[in-house]
Amino acid sequence: MFRIWAKIFADGHIVRQTTYERTEKFSYAQFFTYLAEICDTLDIPTPVLLKPHIFNYAKFNHAVFRPSDFLEAVPFDRLVLENIL
Repeated sequence: MFRIWAKIFADGHIVRQTTYERTEKFSYAQFFTYLAEICDTLDIPTPVLLKPHIFNYAKFNHAVFRPSDFLEAVPFDRLVLENIL
């Protein structure tokens, strides 16, 4: 079981957040699926997932997505995914 805390920041404040929880074991191969489901829950477009995002999540327990990571314009400064230990 694992949980991910997803936060949307605008002007330095959290404007929306959700906790994503799955009962199976975490898999980096399924990280894009987790990201897509989180974005659907938050009603935002899904960003492009790159290797540095996965490496930062694996090493530092969080990944940051900036507006440049999205193909569409987004009304926020960043999307942060944080592993809840």
